[in-house]
Formats: sequence, structure tokens, C-alpha cells
Amino acid sequence: MIPVMNVQRQYASLQEELDTAALEVLHSGGYILGPKVADFEKQFAEYCGAKYAVGVGNGTDALVIALLAAGIGEGDEVITTAMTFVSTAEAIAQVGATPVFVDITPDTFTMDPSKLEAAFTAKTKAVIPVHIYGQAADMDAINEIAHAHGAITIEDCAQAAGAKYKGKRTCSLGDIACVSFFPTKNLGAAGDAGIIVTSNEDLYKGCMAYRVHGSGLNGAYTYARLNGQEFDESKIDFHGNLPKYYNYLVGFNSRLDALQAAMLSVKLPHLDDWNARRREIAAIYNEKITNDKLTKPVVAEGNEHIFYVYPMKVQDRAKFRAYMEEKGITTGVYFPVPMHEQACFGKLGYKHGDFPVAEDLAEHGVTIPMFPELTAEEIQQVIDAVNSF
Repeated sequence: MIPVMNVQRQYASLQEELDTAALEVLHSGGYILGPKVADFEKQFAEYCGAKYAVGVGNGTDALVIALLAAGIGEGDEVITTAMTFVSTAEAIAQVGATPVFVDITPDTFTMDPSKLEAAFTAKTKAVIPVHIYGQAADMDAINEIAHAHGAITIEDCAQAAGAKYKGKRTCSLGDIACVSFFPTKNLGAAGDAGIIVTSNEDLYKGCMAYRVHGSGLNGAYTYARLNGQEFDESKIDFHGNLPKYYNYLVGFNSRLDALQAAMLSVKLPHLDDWNARRREIAAIYNEKITNDKLTKPVVAEGNEHIFYVYPMKVQDRAKFRAYMEEKGITTGVYFPVPMHEQACFGKLGYKHGDFPVAEDLAEHGVTIPMFPELTAEEIQQVIDAVNSF
């Protein structure tokens, strides 16, 4: 079977470097945070064109911590898209806020800015656009609307590391951004890992505090900020003890570990080449897939898509997937249930028909193999199978 994704091939291409990096950490004895993490945070922030990055345990934690650092919680509302992985909306609920959903555009599948204004209330504190499938949302329009209402924008970049919007990379387009390094992502770790990126010093210090139990100077500073108090560092006295034992916020144990950071540092210099190869494969698919029973992805003007997946739509998805499997090709569905129809958000009162574009994609969306190491023969095999359906 030709898989939708394959992490083993990427590992094989960098095996010596990755093994060396991992063994260096293992021999060092420094496994939690430390210089490897600090180095990667600096590298990734610079890559994105931002000032700060905070490595955390995973992409979901990144969203939760970003929301808390922004002071968002009970009684607040946060707008996001109806078509995303559950983590986006789950994080909003986990901080005590209420997710508010809007529909997506029928071509790019990203948040529809024309639907955004109507979703705002006096309780809205943030908007989380999702750069789904590797394509940036229309951030100029989203930022303009959000900021006019005094809300911040939190980019969900879980599927879009390295994508560009009007010449700027994702993670530098909003007030703060969250990335997942789940192993299958464009930039993947060897396990769970995530990062938060921002150029806002207040949000940065808040994220630094929340990832380590709300402790230390960053915890004290953020506590004062979120409670409208003046912060005077000269009055903070740890009495010769470790700052981690002084907790000002109820935080988390969510730290990017040194092993993952070391391997991500090996991979980061290759990310642009890998993304370019994905675009090259997508261009081949775009040119050679001619079956009019399937609709091919659209790239918005000014966007540099990185094709985390190659998303299409087909009327009879089950039949198509069964046919492709017979041909030796794996397909995927991202995602079969839109957020407003998930059981965990049933109490929000949404119903089928509220977000028809997201519902249509959930019913008919399908992906075909997409990863940089696909061979020419495999690409042609996929094309032949799609065209013969």
C-alpha cells in the first residue's frame, strides 16, 4: 500500500544526523528544557520572523497556554472555524471559555472572513483562524475585524509550519501562534511536541510561566499583569531557593524536552525543501488528475501552500476510498465531523445546517498520498488510480 504519510522515509534520509543528535542528549543527562530547547526556540522564532518561541509538550497545550497567557477564561467567547481538529475548540473549552464557530470558504477551506463579524459579541476575546491543510487563512481580513473589536488573533498553525501569506510566514501573522510537531506534520518530532510563537513580550512571559506551573519571575509578572497590578521585580525574593518552588498561577507541566528539540533542530533546515517538494507533487497532481468526479484544491492568491495533505472532494467518498484501497493506495479524511456536530459541544446548541460549507467538506473531503519522499512511480500510480475511478 502507498500510505497517505510516511515518517520512516524521512527518518532514513537523516538517520545519521538524528541518531547523533539523540545520543548527544542521552549522554548529556540534560533531558528537560536546557540549551537544546533554548537553541531550537531561537531558531524557530527566527525562521518564522517572530521575536519569541516557547516550546511545550504538544500543540493542544500550546493553544491552552496561549489562551491563558492572554487572560482568556470563564465567561469569555473565542471564535474559531467549524472545520478543524478538535484541539482548536477543545482548548477554548478547557480554559473555561465558550467556542463560537463560523463557516469556511468553499475553495480554501479556511475561516470565511465574511462570516466573522456576525459572530462577535461583547464577550468575544479572541479569534483562532486555522491554517488548515497547510494553507494560511486570510489573515489581513481576520486581523482587521478582530482588532476592531479589541480581540486578539491566535493562529492555529498545527498543519502549516513554513507556509506563507503575502510573503510572510505563518506564526508571524497574528498576535500569537501555536504549532504542533506531531510526527506526521511537515516538521515532525519523534513523539508529541509543540511550540508557541509571538512577538508580544507580555504573552511570551505568560506562556513561559504557564508551561512550568506558573512559577518564577515570569509567573509573578504575569500574575500582576492579569490582575491589573504593578510589577516590581525588586520586591520578588525567593530567599535563596529555586524560583520553580514559588507559584503565582495554576499552570501546567508542559515542556518541550531536549531530545525532541535536538531532532527538530536537525530537521528545521530541511523544512523549506520538504515543503517545496510537497508543492511540486501537488503541481503534478493538479496537472495530471483529470477525473471530473473529484475537485482539486485551490491556492489563494498570495499564499504559499505547504500541502500538509492534498485535499479533494468526491461525491461518493466511501466508494472512492474502497476503490483506491483495491488499487493499493491509502486515502485519508480530515475531518469527518465538523466541530458544531461533535458530541462534546452538543450543549452549545448548534444544529446540522448551521455551517453548510464545513458540513459538505466533512461529508465529501478526502486526501491522497502526500509526503516529500513519494517516488515518481508512486505519484503516477496514485494519478492513474484517481483518473480511472
